[in-house]
Amino acid sequence: MTSTDVRKDAEDSGPSGYAAARLRLLTEGARSGPPRRAALAELTDDWLTGLFTAGNEALKGVSLVAVGGYGRGELSPRSDLDLLLLHDGGDSGAVAALADRIWYPVWDLGLALDHSVRTPAEARKTAGEDLKVQLGLLDARHIAGDLGLTASLRTAVLADWRNQAPRRLPELQELCAERAERQGELQYLLEPDLKEARGGLRDATALRAVAASWLADAPREGLADARRRLLDVRDALHLTTGRATDRLALQEQDQVAAELGLLDADTLLRQVYEAARVVSYASDVTWREVGRVLRSRAVRPRLRAMLGGGAKPAAERSPLAEGVVEQEGEVVLARAARPERDPVLPLRAAAAAAQAGLPLSLHAVRRMATTARPLPTPWPAEAREQLVTLLGSGQPTVDVWEALEAEGLITRLLPDWERVRCRPQRNAVHIWTVDRHLIETAVRASEFARRVSRPDLLLVSALLHDIGKGWPGDHSVAGEIIAKDVAARIGFDRADVAVLATLVRHHLLLIDTATRRDLEDPATVRAVAEAVGTTSTLELLHALTEADALATGPAAWSSWRASLVTELVKRVAAVLSGDAPQEPEAGAATAEQERLAIEAVATGGPVLALRAQTEPPSEDEPAGDPEPLGVELLIAVPDQPGVLPAVAGVLAMHRLTVRTAELRALDLPDGVEGSVLLLNWRVAAEYGSLPQAARLRADLVRALDGSLDIAGRLAERDAAYPRRRGVVAPAARVTVAPAASRHATVIEVRAHDAPGLLHRIGRALDDAAMRVRSMHVSTLGSNAVDAFYVTQATGAPLAGDEALAVARKLEERLRE
Repeated sequence: MTSTDVRKDAEDSGPSGYAAARLRLLTEGARSGPPRRAALAELTDDWLTGLFTAGNEALKGVSLVAVGGYGRGELSPRSDLDLLLLHDGGDSGAVAALADRIWYPVWDLGLALDHSVRTPAEARKTAGEDLKVQLGLLDARHIAGDLGLTASLRTAVLADWRNQAPRRLPELQELCAERAERQGELQYLLEPDLKEARGGLRDATALRAVAASWLADAPREGLADARRRLLDVRDALHLTTGRATDRLALQEQDQVAAELGLLDADTLLRQVYEAARVVSYASDVTWREVGRVLRSRAVRPRLRAMLGGGAKPAAERSPLAEGVVEQEGEVVLARAARPERDPVLPLRAAAAAAQAGLPLSLHAVRRMATTARPLPTPWPAEAREQLVTLLGSGQPTVDVWEALEAEGLITRLLPDWERVRCRPQRNAVHIWTVDRHLIETAVRASEFARRVSRPDLLLVSALLHDIGKGWPGDHSVAGEIIAKDVAARIGFDRADVAVLATLVRHHLLLIDTATRRDLEDPATVRAVAEAVGTTSTLELLHALTEADALATGPAAWSSWRASLVTELVKRVAAVLSGDAPQEPEAGAATAEQERLAIEAVATGGPVLALRAQTEPPSEDEPAGDPEPLGVELLIAVPDQPGVLPAVAGVLAMHRLTVRTAELRALDLPDGVEGSVLLLNWRVAAEYGSLPQAARLRADLVRALDGSLDIAGRLAERDAAYPRRRGVVAPAARVTVAPAASRHATVIEVRAHDAPGLLHRIGRALDDAAMRVRSMHVSTLGSNAVDAFYVTQATGAPLAGDEALAVARKLEERLRE
C-alpha cells in the first residue's frame, strides 16, 4: 500500500480511518526509519487538517501549527502530538469550539497531546518566559488554516531567538548540563534514556537551536546519521513495548535489536553508544564555540575603545610544544606546522593539550586527521614519549582522547582499539564501556606515577590491560598477544615488551588471588611470585591492580580489598627479594669520551660536544633527510662541587629538555692526572633550534665559577609567564633504595618533569654536602624517574638514618 492510499483511507473514514491507516503504516515491514516517520507525520497532518475544516470553512485568522518533534516531521510510533492553535484574537468562542473539535478526537484515539491556544503575541511572550516553549516554536510548521499567520509567527520567533541568543544560549547550556547530571551519559549507560541522557535526542535538538541562533554551528560530519540512528532505535522501542518510552531497558534490548535487524543486544548498544558519542562531541565543540563568541563580543568593544576604534587585534598565540600553540583557550597548530611531514604531531599536540588542561581545536584535529603522515613501525622515541605524556596527564586526558577518537586518529595510531571502541560491559560493577574504562584506568594510574620506577610501563599497561575484550575467550590471554604486538609497534624494547605482556596477562592476578585464595598457604605466594617474576614487575602490577579497580566503579575497590592485595604483595616481594640489586658497572670510555676528558684536564674547564641523533626513513617512505630524534650532549668537566646543578641549570636556561642523562666519574688513561666527570645526555629544544655549543660552554663556565645566577634567571622566566590551568601533578616522592649498592647510597626521585628540575635536585644534594658518584636519569613522558648514587665527602655510603634525613629534605625542597 502506498502512502497515497493510506492518506485516502484516513480522509475517507474519519478517526477510525486514520487509526487503521496509522496501524498499517506502522506494521509495514518494508518501511522504517526516516521514511516511516515522515509518512506518519504526513498522515497525521491530513487527518488534523480534516478535523480543522470539518463541517464548515476554516475560520479566518486561525491556523493549526505543529511544534517540537512533530514540527520537524519526525513522529515516532508513540510520540506526543505537539500542537498550537494560533489565532489573531478574533471570535474567542469560535476558536474554543475549533479547539474542542481537534483535541477531543486526538484524545479519543489515546494519543498523547501537548496543546495550547494562543495569539502570536501570547506565543512570543510565553516563549520569552519559558525556554522549552521557545525551543519548540523554533521548529514550528504550518498544518492548516491561515498560512500567513503561521509564517509571521515563525519569522518573529526566529528573530526573537537570534536577538536574545547571548542571553538564552547560556541558559540552554545550563539546562543541558543539569539534564546530563540527572540522566548520565548515554554512551556509557546499560539502560540509557535515548532522549534525556547526555548525547541523546534532546542534545541533538539543542544543537539545532544553536545553529538557528547564527552564533555557532555544530560539526555536521556524522551528526545527522547519529541522530537518525537514535530515532530509529526509539521507533523500534515504541513498537516492541507498545509504550511511549525513551528508556532502553535491559529486558527489551534483544527485541529492539531484532526489530532493527541487528545481531544482538550488544550490537544494538554499541550503535547507540557510537551515535551518542558523536552527539556529545558535537555538543562539546559547539558550546565551546558559543562561549568563545560570547566572550569575544563582550571584550571587543572595550578593546576597540582602548585601540581608538582601530582594527581588531590579532589573537594571542602562546607556544606549547613544537608546532603547537594555545589560542583563545584552545590548542591549535602553529602556522609553521606541517602535519604531512611530522607524523608525531598528533601525539605531540594531544600531549600538550592534556598537560595544559585545554581542549584540542576541532580544526586542528581534522587537519591532522586528513594530512598527517602515518607513524613508522616501530614508532620513534618521541612518539612513544608523547603517548606516555598524554596518558599521564590525569583527567584532561579523557577529553583530548575523545577529540582524537572523534576524527579516527586513535584507531589509526592503534588499530586494535577498534574492537574495544564503544564496547558495552554487561557487568553491574563496570560503569564505563571498555574503551572509556581503559582511559579511566590510565587516568587513575597517573596518580600512582610516584609509586613505580617505570611509570611509562604502568600507563601503557593501563591503556592495554583489557584490550583483549574485543576477542573471544579469556580476554587476559588474548590481551597478552595483542599487547606484545602493540608494545613492539610503538617502540618498546624486547625486555619492556615482555613486562607489558606480563602485566596484561596477569592484571587480575593480585585481586583474584587476594580475595579468593589463602594467603597463609606458601603455595599461593609462590605461584604469584613465579607468574610475576621480578620485584619491579610486582610493583607495576600492584599499581595497575588498584588503578584498574578504581576505574571500574565504586563496588570494585574497598579498604578491605586494598589491605588484602597489599598483604599479598608484601609476601610475594619477600619471596622475590633474593639477591639485592647491584650497582651498574660503568662501561669502558669511548675514544671521543677520552679525548674530551683529556682536553678538560688540560684546559681546567668544561668541554662539550653536540651530536644529532637521527633515524633513517622506513622502507615504505621516500628517501630523504632522516627524522631527528634529539641531540646527544657529551660534557667532560674536572671533578668539582656543583657540576650537576650547573649543567642542568644551563640547559634549562637554554630551553633544552633532558630526555635521558647519565653522570659518572671517568677513569683517565695512564699518565693523565686528575679526575673528570662525564655527562652523557640526550636533549631536545623546546621551541626552535638548538643553541650553539660555544654559547652553552660559555654559560657553563660562568655557572661553575658562580658568576651566573641560574636560579634567578629561571625564576624571572617563570614569573614572566602566567601559570596555566591544567593537570595538577602528584607531589614529588623521594626514597632510599635499600641495599641497592655496596659502594653508595641510592636516592630515587620521582617527580613531574619540569624545566629546572635537575638543577633543583642538584642544588639540594650540594647543600646537603652529598657527592654524586653517578646518576641515571630518564624522562618517561611527563614523569622524571631519577636515581642518584651519593656518598659522603669521604666516599663512604650514608648511614641509614642519615640517608633518610637527606631524602626527606630533598622531598621537602621539591615540594616547595
